[in-house]
Amino acid sequence: MSYNSISNLTNVYNFYVTTYAPKSSTPYDSHKKSELRSVYNSIVKMNKESPLYILDTNKDSQRFAVSVKENARELRNTIASLGGLNEDELLNKKVAYSSNQNIAKATFIGSAKQDEEFPTYDIEVNSLASSQVNTGNFLPNDEFVSLAPDTYSFDIGIDDLNYEFQFSIKPTDTNRDVQERLSRLITNANIGMSAQVIPGEDNTSYLRLESNSTGLKDNRSYIYRISDHRTSKTAGTVDYFGLDHVSSQPSNASYAVNGNERVSASNRISLANIYEVELTGVSSWEGETASIGLKTDVESLTENVNTLVGGFNSFLKSVSEFSDNQPKSNRLFNEMSSVARVYARDLTSIGLNLNLDGTLEVDDDTLRQTAMGDDAKAAFSPIKSFTNSVLRKSNQVALDPMNYVNNVIVAYKNPGKNFASPYITSAYSGMMFNSYC
Repeated sequence: MSYNSISNLTNVYNFYVTTYAPKSSTPYDSHKKSELRSVYNSIVKMNKESPLYILDTNKDSQRFAVSVKENARELRNTIASLGGLNEDELLNKKVAYSSNQNIAKATFIGSAKQDEEFPTYDIEVNSLASSQVNTGNFLPNDEFVSLAPDTYSFDIGIDDLNYEFQFSIKPTDTNRDVQERLSRLITNANIGMSAQVIPGEDNTSYLRLESNSTGLKDNRSYIYRISDHRTSKTAGTVDYFGLDHVSSQPSNASYAVNGNERVSASNRISLANIYEVELTGVSSWEGETASIGLKTDVESLTENVNTLVGGFNSFLKSVSEFSDNQPKSNRLFNEMSSVARVYARDLTSIGLNLNLDGTLEVDDDTLRQTAMGDDAKAAFSPIKSFTNSVLRKSNQVALDPMNYVNNVIVAYKNPGKNFASPYITSAYSGMMFNSYC
């Protein structure tokens, strides 16, 4: 029972987080034991003195709570990606460039010291890695399936694993009905491939299946295989719907780095653990390359500041979307925008202007001139202080998003004579879980 409960809670949380908030996986989502211990101690301290209250558990509140927490986490990760969470490292992240983004895009992934030099690379792309695509048979949408009503199954082999899919066909099912059912069945299984129903001519449609991964591994000529020769239920659907028809074979990427030919199963490659490169296109002619290297410190700083401002404005925008049905969202908006107002004069002097709606706008010319000045380090100290304040606020919001959801206080605890309540920490998840059940 406990396993099913956890599974159900995971499903409902994933629904809210993918629908109402960004969900990204970054290196900053993994933590040391000491960091997790610090979060736990913060929760215990917060719960020990917090009053008892009744939560508003309607769906709008659920969506708001998930959105606030995840957008606060996203803002924290944005700040962390600009060099780190230490004040000395903030905004010091090096930024990579690509001279030809039609061929390749680059991201710096190394840990660079201020005076360290890094090499540049010239990349020529001969071909991109491709996925496997299967194209099914064109079938009339409105005609009944020409298979006897029964329980059918077929097998998909992918990544050295075999999956069996079972489904039923009823006498009233049309071709389109079953195609859509199979599309949902395969895509929602999350096995590394997706399916969709593609409309054709003359009121027909077909199933298109595609692998999420690209390239060939272990000398294989395929990424996945579909059959129903040895399946446990009735066979016949693979031939009828054409699920095993490969219309596009997978292939590896072929490229050259500084003249040295290389092959990769993915279009994302790493160069000396310094640059992560995404191959985006094929060279138009022999010898056309993209140069990969590091931008100057001034260019890197300008881009880092623009990224910071983008993350800050995005958080405010996400909060403002709930202003009509969540009164406390205005309080959160004002608390976060007031951080910028505290530093408004200093930020304006280096090229960050505060708008009337609380968002920030970058004056790139002023920012660049400040970065090129002799006292650039001193000039940018206010923006580091501002960033630290935003970071503290985002951590606070992520730790207790329920503080901004409508609630009615029932009783205050006796200050200094309380024990930590183990149940208050579950209010965030419990609000969704109770409604879901």
